[in-house]
Amino acid sequence: MTENNLPRWDLSNVYPGLDSPELIDANKEMISMVEEMDDYILETKIDPTIPPPTDPKLAASIISGFIEKANTLNRFVITINAYISSFITTDSYDNEASKALSELQQVVIRIQQQQDVLFTGWLGKMNDILPEIIESDPSLKEHSFFLEETVLQSKYLMSSEEEELASELSLSGATAWAKLHGTITSQLKWKVEQEDGTTPELPLTQILNFRDHENELMRKRGYEAEGEAWKSVENQLAACMNGVKGQVLVLDKRRGRKDPLERSLDQARIDKETLEAMMSAMKDSFPMFRRYFKAKAQKLGKEKLPWWDIFAPMGKLERSFSYPEAQEYVLENFEKFSPELSAYAKRAFDNNWIDVAPRDGKRAGAFCMGVPGVNESRILLNFDGNLNWVFTLAHELGHGFHNDCQTDRTMLQRDNPMTLAETASIMCETIVTNAAINEAKSPQEELAILETKLNGESQVVVDIYSRFLFETEVFKRRDKAELSAQELNEIMLEAQKETYGDGMDLDNLQQYMWTWKPHYYSAGRSFYNYPYTFGLLFGSGLYAIYKERGDAFIPQYKDLLSSTGMGTAADLAARFDIDLRSPGFWKGSLDDIEQYVERYEQL
Repeated sequence: MTENNLPRWDLSNVYPGLDSPELIDANKEMISMVEEMDDYILETKIDPTIPPPTDPKLAASIISGFIEKANTLNRFVITINAYISSFITTDSYDNEASKALSELQQVVIRIQQQQDVLFTGWLGKMNDILPEIIESDPSLKEHSFFLEETVLQSKYLMSSEEEELASELSLSGATAWAKLHGTITSQLKWKVEQEDGTTPELPLTQILNFRDHENELMRKRGYEAEGEAWKSVENQLAACMNGVKGQVLVLDKRRGRKDPLERSLDQARIDKETLEAMMSAMKDSFPMFRRYFKAKAQKLGKEKLPWWDIFAPMGKLERSFSYPEAQEYVLENFEKFSPELSAYAKRAFDNNWIDVAPRDGKRAGAFCMGVPGVNESRILLNFDGNLNWVFTLAHELGHGFHNDCQTDRTMLQRDNPMTLAETASIMCETIVTNAAINEAKSPQEELAILETKLNGESQVVVDIYSRFLFETEVFKRRDKAELSAQELNEIMLEAQKETYGDGMDLDNLQQYMWTWKPHYYSAGRSFYNYPYTFGLLFGSGLYAIYKERGDAFIPQYKDLLSSTGMGTAADLAARFDIDLRSPGFWKGSLDDIEQYVERYEQL
């Protein structure tokens, strides 16, 4: 199956096309719902400037009506957004889709004003009687966590007028900067000399895939091409970074936030004690990961590991994976864990829910998005046949399965924090990775698989820590003045030196890591990094419990997945007797990796 023939995702069961009557009608219906919500808010006096009801039953009736409307509207909007995004993320040149998304964002601002400002501010004034309100209506008991969290967050609101202005300006501010970043990075091309002497101009999504090329010369050429390409747009991307981070700092201050990390912790539904416990364990694990980097350098005949060799393949697989073979391998191993999980993956394959191959204009990396209107998900890959992409396929299917476990929940009950959003994906990736290690047919194949596993884990622990340090320093400096591209490069290099340490060739790092990671350009989610580590280590802890309990674990695990939008991370982890504030839990998950480092050193 050639790259051109690899499956592209199919959303024709959602809407037939961007200009279809069905989507046009859906947009009209969405606008009508927004207007109905405006009328309801006016009629019931959901307004933080007006004294709220003192009668719990009256308040419960108003809140219940609001929640019902919000759930219906959110399902509609998220579905339309996913549909439009399916065009933009696979073809950034699609101007029609970009226009449609811009129009949708205008509507989303109105919805945010209704739900995140007016309702939140109004509900926050009823904190004292909230328990009585919830107790008086069964539908509110089902949404009790949402209501309690809303009250807690209500203290971080500006006035309704200021919030409305901030939302409207954001479209020309951070949202526009993030959009520009996405356009630049998805359309950027650069020439790379090939092994046959030709020098084609390639999109960065393809150049990034040279990182794991078998030929070191090609890895180095890819690394150098990346550097040259990013340098050509570094000033534009620095402007994007400054625009996004500047807006975050201004609004967080105006909302009474101590700093952007405080808001991030609230979004992650963890406290600072939990983050510090995890970060401490991560830092303590650096010597172990540096042993892995040094062992890899030694196997490559080098004293230190240069950046272009971080993703260098090691060993030799007895088999390569075409996409159909990757599908079969994932299905086979999912079946051993849960027939239901395997059946879900087969449904995704059979119905073309996955956009597989890299191409010009397509977003780099991989992701999964829910399409709640049809109770499905869609997955984007840039599959190139490498074993790591087999593991990534399993990972993203885990996200899809997580969404599937929540189909009986309302939209307000499905608001998963990033920390718990990785639970199923890490579990699925671990299932397939461990199977590959156990089935290795030779020491060289075992080495190849261990390399993929340890490389991925080092990225989620060591590199994520460097990203956290980078973002912390960027916010600190941006609070005083704009940062030049040179300053951003310097901050990134310092963060990498502190985390990778003597495991790497410190003269050959990657100062441009800040340019292409979209996570840095999200005004809505600062510190979009440590939740991945949380997901890896929490997921690893759950996998250890699964190994102990076997099939008895599955129902409790599925119940956890269905509930991840309905509690704090600590409360949900407690179901499995996990204490997230204990460094010991995080250390236990990291210690489990050491056996694989030791085996890697031996091979």
